[in-house]
Amino acid sequence: MYKRGKGIATLIALLLLCCIIAARLLNLYSDEALALQNDVKTGMQLVKAKEAPKPAPVVYGIPTDTLVIVEDEVKRGENISEILAKYNISPTQVYMLAKKAKEVYSVRRIAARSNYTILHALDSAQTARYFIYEPNPVEYVIYDLRGETEVTHVKRDIEVIERTLAGEIKNSLFEDMVAAGGSAQLVNKFADIYAWRLNLSHLQHGDKFKLIYDEKVVNGTTIGYGELKSAVFEHNGQEVYAIGYDQGNGMGYYDQKGQSLKRAFLKEPLEYSRISSRFSKRRFHPVQKRYKPHLGTDFAAPRGTPIRTVGDGKVLEARYTRGNGYYVKIQHNKTYTTQYLHMSKFARGVKAGARVKQGQTIGYVGSTGLATGPHLCYRFWKNGRQVDALSVKLPTADPIKKKNLESFTALKEETMRRMEAIDMKDVKQPLLAADKAKEPTDA
Repeated sequence: MYKRGKGIATLIALLLLCCIIAARLLNLYSDEALALQNDVKTGMQLVKAKEAPKPAPVVYGIPTDTLVIVEDEVKRGENISEILAKYNISPTQVYMLAKKAKEVYSVRRIAARSNYTILHALDSAQTARYFIYEPNPVEYVIYDLRGETEVTHVKRDIEVIERTLAGEIKNSLFEDMVAAGGSAQLVNKFADIYAWRLNLSHLQHGDKFKLIYDEKVVNGTTIGYGELKSAVFEHNGQEVYAIGYDQGNGMGYYDQKGQSLKRAFLKEPLEYSRISSRFSKRRFHPVQKRYKPHLGTDFAAPRGTPIRTVGDGKVLEARYTRGNGYYVKIQHNKTYTTQYLHMSKFARGVKAGARVKQGQTIGYVGSTGLATGPHLCYRFWKNGRQVDALSVKLPTADPIKKKNLESFTALKEETMRRMEAIDMKDVKQPLLAADKAKEPTDA
């Protein structure tokens, strides 16, 4: 009897254990099913979210949910009438637009290779509602073609960011400064500052440079450069500083002793170019095929390269001769005169009697006259006698004045401290947003 009762108890215990296990399994399966159901629901929501249409972009402050965006570039010889004719805008409407735009931004100023945007309706004629023209990265003009035509001229905000740049000479100043994050514009500015102090064509491998300069940015894109505030160049172990300081006549550059790096003239009439033939009393002329004096310096450059006057002065001659081709001759003062030969053409406004400023474009490289290819022949007179422009001794600009010594010394010490802090391994480092130049909106 005892054994029978024990067997029944064991059976009951086993049945209870099975029930407990079954209950737990059912609970587990329910949780997994619920989780799976939730995952499916979430997945469907994600699919629906992905399938939801994106809102139409807003361009130039204009919602485009009922418009089509067309972006293009003005082609050579194309005008606004031809552009808008493709979008159902009649010559009469263009005439009224031109009349209204005259005081804001004349349609005659629309130039080839500039960007424009058309916003047209969804109708079969693709009727233009807006024509937006961008003459440059800073400005744009909205021509509203709906009903009463409206014209709005907008200037974007320019952010000025102070940056530093550092590098080492391995190939050439141009290649290495561009590789370090600079630009041709920055190299040319640097070369002009140091032209009379260093021979930039004979730099040494391992020479080092550091710069502090302003960069202009619009909507996150660099559009140009502002002031080169200061620089230092280490040549053969010697540091030569160029500290930017304004004594009341614009930015000048001075070394550690307050001596100006500038001379009365720019050293070269072309920006950072290559000398192809130097001043010589006896040179074989490539066209005339005979030896004769070459009393000038030839600079090789592509046709159309801007030629700049090396100093302020008055244009004595701007004309054509068989030998010189198109040329300009400038008198700077009673002592110095310069001449620029073989131009392709003169710059606008350059004629006999015109006043010019140092660095101003006076013409463009060509091969007119007795020339075998595009180049500039640059000639220099001192007291009526032709001399070698690259070796003539010229007066330097004024050093730091006594009244400015204290403030210059403070700036020099700060500049030298900042230059020492620039790591040669770092390239194009942002220091700070110098300030934001807020351009007003013209309407």
